[in-house]
Amino acid sequence: MAVQITIIGLGQIGTSIGLALGGQKSALKRVGHDKKTEKEKSALEKGAVDETKHNLPSAVRDANIVMLCLPVSQVRETLESIAPDLREGAVVIDTSPVKNTVAAWAKELIPHGRHYVGLMPAVNPEALHDTRFGQDAARADLFHKGVMVIDAPYGTPGEVVQLASDLAGLLGANVLLADMAESDGLVAWMHLLPQLVAAALLNTTVDQPGWQEARKLGGRAYAAVTAGLAYQDEIDSLRIAALQNRANTVYVLDVMLAALRGLRDDIEKGDEDGIATRLEQALEGRNRWMRDRLLADWAPAEDRKPMDIPSFAERFFGSAFYKRSPEE
Repeated sequence: MAVQITIIGLGQIGTSIGLALGGQKSALKRVGHDKKTEKEKSALEKGAVDETKHNLPSAVRDANIVMLCLPVSQVRETLESIAPDLREGAVVIDTSPVKNTVAAWAKELIPHGRHYVGLMPAVNPEALHDTRFGQDAARADLFHKGVMVIDAPYGTPGEVVQLASDLAGLLGANVLLADMAESDGLVAWMHLLPQLVAAALLNTTVDQPGWQEARKLGGRAYAAVTAGLAYQDEIDSLRIAALQNRANTVYVLDVMLAALRGLRDDIEKGDEDGIATRLEQALEGRNRWMRDRLLADWAPAEDRKPMDIPSFAERFFGSAFYKRSPEE
């Protein structure tokens, strides 16, 4: 009997997860659900899911694993909707960027005997400059050479954490175990700050004096910096993520403002050496980051082992989390 994984939300992340698991059909049954029926149909046509169920309770009722690949603005209402129909031992894994808050919702809403694990994926470096978004940007190797941060609430059984780690391995990602506070701090730096900087740049320029002429000159640099705000399923999710991760968000914005202030002061003083040092350090830092990201050599050689799908299935079928029905 195959493990059923239900993927809720068939945008870039959800569809890519389904595509990445396409080679495991003998052990996995992929069920897809999305609010938009056209996304369900498209995911089915792409081969990202084996079937779709538009009725949400029906989609999760037999699921061993439920993947929430949703904007954070939709996570709580989805947890409320699926909670009564989660089977004993089911594991709910969400991919939103606000872990402490979602973990608190899961603790409140998910019945006893079901489990929650947070997962934050980083995409394949080859996809970093892809200008598509949503389902159009989905690809089977989206998580290759990437990292998945896994954080589980205190007291989560080790088998559940291992299950999430095995799943990340099947998707082609390296695993980074973290606690909720650490994860939210990392997200503030690398996910929220770039988007908020993009918003600030747009608010500084669009419809300001001179915009009617300046907009004609917008080039690659402007497009690249502001793109962080454009590739969003729901802009409201950024607001929620920033507010729910408030302390970290304020801190990284303060650091950013200090950096801007330093650059501004050097320019005002005409400090050529100071400006050059700041710009050279910034460019060298980006080049070093890009090299590391493309190489993606994060794990020691002894840890680079191929993932064996039977061990993944056996974590359910041979563990206390899987309850055989009387007919089996």
